[in-house]
Amino acid sequence: MIISASYRTDIPAFYADWFSARLKAGFCEVTNPYSGKPYRVSLTAEDARAFVFWTRNAGPLMPQLTRLSAAKRPFSVSFTIIGYPRQIDQRVIPVEQAIEQVRQLALLHPRCVVWRYDPILLTDITPTDWHESNFRAISDRLRGVCDEVTTSFATFYQKTERNLKQQLATEKIGWRDPPVDEKHQILHRLADIASGNGQRLTICSQSELTSPEVAPARCIDADRLSEIAGQELKGRTKGNRPGCLCAESRDIGAYDSCPHGCAYCYAVRSRPAALENWRRHDPAAPLLIPAR
Repeated sequence: MIISASYRTDIPAFYADWFSARLKAGFCEVTNPYSGKPYRVSLTAEDARAFVFWTRNAGPLMPQLTRLSAAKRPFSVSFTIIGYPRQIDQRVIPVEQAIEQVRQLALLHPRCVVWRYDPILLTDITPTDWHESNFRAISDRLRGVCDEVTTSFATFYQKTERNLKQQLATEKIGWRDPPVDEKHQILHRLADIASGNGQRLTICSQSELTSPEVAPARCIDADRLSEIAGQELKGRTKGNRPGCLCAESRDIGAYDSCPHGCAYCYAVRSRPAALENWRRHDPAAPLLIPAR
């Protein structure tokens, strides 16, 4: 079984102590987001064959990741680095700090990190030209330390629209969802930049935007994990939404628990709700966020 930690929240950034405690205990509990009922997930080496971490700040979990590597427990890290202005990303660490963390992770295994430039959000302060120059600057700095960059264009769910209005409208910042042909043009330019730095551009769950130079992403990638492990880790494709090609996994996070404050986040109904849940968190409890 592959453990995802987590596409629902940023466990490395905000819940590192909890993860370390649960790893030592050999299990955690996860609340089913639909039924609300908790269930147990084994984290023993026999059952949890590999981990995929999703983060914007691996620093708090770095000691535990080093221990996992020393114990020959394979993992990969989907590390989001975009560098949006503070009006969009409120509490994200600086780009240079994130890049340094990626360099440290790459020392544990050269294929450990997948850079995420995700999502692409076009606004009055982050137009196409901004993304191209910003992407180039980060890609150049990550040359030689990662071989893949995953992206997608922002998806405007109802809660995403609401959060964008609350966070950007007060600053009088507009945003837009570009047509498909414009998205292809942007991806073509980003793929060219990435290729020049030895990075393959992939796109997450937006199959209409794939092309010969932009492959569909496998964010939970059994092949990558197998290479890191030095042995085959079988995992059937079992995506979480239409177009998702991820290997089957068990996610141990919780929605509405990430306090980063990203305006476009799909996993948070509102920042106050996320902050409240973060404050209610008990690092010693089996559940990430206690039931009400």
